[in-house]
Amino acid sequence: MASMADLPDSVLLEIFSYLPVRDRIRISRVCHHWKRLVDDRWLWRHVDLTLYTMRPKVMWHLLRRYMASRLHSLRMGGYLFSGSQAPQLSPALLRALGDKCPNLKRLCLHVADLSAVPITSLPRTLQTLELHSCEISMAWLLREQDPRVLPQLECLVLDRVPAFRDEHLQGLPRFRALRSLVLGGTYRVTETGLDASLQELSYLQRLEVLGCTLPADSTLRAISRHLRGVRKLRLTVGGLSAAGLALLEGMPALESLCLQGPLITPEMPTPTQIVSSCLAMPKLRALELQGLGWEGQEAERVLCQGLPHCVVIVRPCPKESMDWWM
Repeated sequence: MASMADLPDSVLLEIFSYLPVRDRIRISRVCHHWKRLVDDRWLWRHVDLTLYTMRPKVMWHLLRRYMASRLHSLRMGGYLFSGSQAPQLSPALLRALGDKCPNLKRLCLHVADLSAVPITSLPRTLQTLELHSCEISMAWLLREQDPRVLPQLECLVLDRVPAFRDEHLQGLPRFRALRSLVLGGTYRVTETGLDASLQELSYLQRLEVLGCTLPADSTLRAISRHLRGVRKLRLTVGGLSAAGLALLEGMPALESLCLQGPLITPEMPTPTQIVSSCLAMPKLRALELQGLGWEGQEAERVLCQGLPHCVVIVRPCPKESMDWWM
């Protein structure tokens, strides 16, 4: 009967990759063979540390012993709601990530207090930066910041970052490599601020505006004016009307459109009106409707039959975050 010892190294590495970091380190004590596998560079390309309340000493050990030049993406949790005595992410640790992890391309920070961390501490190699329920200082992302900060940044996700406002949004054009922007629950951003910022972000290829206080029609108005080259759009439908959706007609590059509920207003366009507008988007190939309650209904049949050239997906909203503060 076959045992773990009979499995090839490639299969064992694949299995080990699903283990939390703490368990990976524990299994390295089983035998010399497994210790060698745990030291394999492939196993430490993508690391998720959000499961742990980790002391800085442990984080420094992981950084020196296992991650270093192997690391490509890292997810870390902070201690924003753990009290003033809890360890916080420090500028020194983030600078060390940049110095010791030259291949780090993606950094996701969750529930972190970054108000005392200058943005200049972040690794310059980052192509994707995600902030989820984080606090940032007023100096972050402002136009006056050093233009050499994050020169390779292509994707920025700001999910429930309460300090983020118009002044930050208007500073984003200094990231000349930026192509993808996600704004989730950024309630301080105004219609005027969004319109002024998108005028200078005309090179964006993907934009998501979810759970904000902005009416969908005003968001689409700014997009139709300034983001003629955008390829992917996702937005919540609060304040969406047929006239607002019609603003996207003729968009020359739009390939994917997602409308997300559940805020349905009386002005919400009907399935027939959605089909009419989508037919006037020459490159549209994917339409997704989430949380509108149309799954398995007549509306879904109308959309699928009316848009035979598109992949039409009608489904409930994705599950809410499992973070305890939600």
